[in-house]
Amino acid sequence: MTAQTLEARLVGTAPVLLPKVDLLPPEIQERRAFRRVQAGLGGAVCAAALVVGGLFVLANSSVGSAQEEMATADATHDRLSTQAASYDEVTAVYRRAAEAQSMLASAMGEEVRYSQLLNELSLSIPKGVWLTNVTFTQKGAAGAAATDTTGGIGTVTATGTALAHGDISQWLETLAGEPTYADPALTSSTEMLLGDRTVVSWSTSTTLTPGAYSDRYTKPAGK
Repeated sequence: MTAQTLEARLVGTAPVLLPKVDLLPPEIQERRAFRRVQAGLGGAVCAAALVVGGLFVLANSSVGSAQEEMATADATHDRLSTQAASYDEVTAVYRRAAEAQSMLASAMGEEVRYSQLLNELSLSIPKGVWLTNVTFTQKGAAGAAATDTTGGIGTVTATGTALAHGDISQWLETLAGEPTYADPALTSSTEMLLGDRTVVSWSTSTTLTPGAYSDRYTKPAGK
């Protein structure tokens, strides 16, 4: 059989699978398998070491950052404490001022500005009424209870002349409409001749209320 004939037969024939025969002894195969396992375990250990190392570096970085933040916070606290200490004297001044204000309010809390009350009365006198005398009487003393059972702090008595009793009634209504006064009452009235005209001489009594206090020393500044 020639070479060409053999080649033609090999080309036209399906490949033949020959049985695989392992001629290595079992001991050598076991050592190879053990080495493969060792190599795999060694790779896993290296990978684990890399992960642990990365975590250690990250942890050290976080600790360093936290320490820097703590140091910054401590420095800020020390700076603010120093600044606060520099304002201790200012706080003491404000405390003394508040104590002085409290003493002034206690001493002058019941101040009544009678000049202002007289001016207000002069502007509210009805037509047909003339005042000849006004007397303010304040009860108690500064810093002590100065009100009676009706809540008044004193009385106001007034005398004057009116053209008629109706004018006196209007005067009493004027007093009743003011928060400074309460319970105005006519205490006496007498008709008399003034030239050739009949007029009424009268007197009234009115309760002076706490609304008469000036409150200049008890209200907060700006109120």
